[in-house]
Amino acid sequence: MNLFYKEILDHLYDGVYFVDRERRITYWNHGAERITGYLAEQVMGRRCADNILEHVDAAGRLLCTGMCPLAASMLDGQQKEAHVFLRHADGYRVPVLVRVSPIRDENGRIIGAVEIFSDNSELFHTQKRLEEMSQTVYRDPLTGAANRRGIDLILEAASKDVLLRTPSYGLILLDIDFFKQINDTHGHLAGDRILQLVATTLRKNIRPVDEVGRWGGDELLVVLRQVDAAELAVSAETLRSLVASSHILIEEEILQVTVSAGATLIRPDEDPQAALQRADELLYRSKQSGRNRVSVGL
Repeated sequence: MNLFYKEILDHLYDGVYFVDRERRITYWNHGAERITGYLAEQVMGRRCADNILEHVDAAGRLLCTGMCPLAASMLDGQQKEAHVFLRHADGYRVPVLVRVSPIRDENGRIIGAVEIFSDNSELFHTQKRLEEMSQTVYRDPLTGAANRRGIDLILEAASKDVLLRTPSYGLILLDIDFFKQINDTHGHLAGDRILQLVATTLRKNIRPVDEVGRWGGDELLVVLRQVDAAELAVSAETLRSLVASSHILIEEEILQVTVSAGATLIRPDEDPQAALQRADELLYRSKQSGRNRVSVGL
């Protein structure tokens, strides 16, 4: 390697190493030494397939003995990028972002590959903290649905979208019928299980772009994105029916519940709170009409 380029590569903070066609290591820079704990003299001439770094993916699957990014890049001639975990010389795992490119000779034939990898620890742990914060700050711990704070953020975003006349949003406000009676008869643990049953049924049967939130004690709110009046009515009726056909076992007794619902669209000229008020009035109409039904109003 040209000494000028070697000097540049040796001073990079990222790890860089070259392999030949047999995946034998032909160059190992100082960044690679720092991140992995292995000195160049310990790895030069060895094959990365010998499992020096024991790269694994997030599921713990070993990559070095199979189709790792290096091997894949030399096979199809395309650049590769992956988040993997290498084993440091001291034994612990380090999350790294690897970027691989094939190396070609003057005739365009692939004769090896270069891998650049960076210590991803700070980003990895930041993402984990953000995920944990998201779960605790915006999720209801009992049902797994968005909590009131999370739903408020979703509605705030929806109001801006509707104002721009982009996607239309539908709201379905649901209340569990005779929930107090369930608590009084079977206890609060049974009530919690019923809440989980209903929330999970709703969450499992909406699209990825939609959201379910716990709006009150036994009230749940479904926010549907980009729906018209007909789609809103069909979705609300489907969710009502699915809840009614679900059940749990309490001390070998089958316990079924139903929900009453009010469904409406957020109008372009209104605050989501007005649409929520309308959904609440429609929910009350469903209760007054015999429960286990949906009232739709625009």
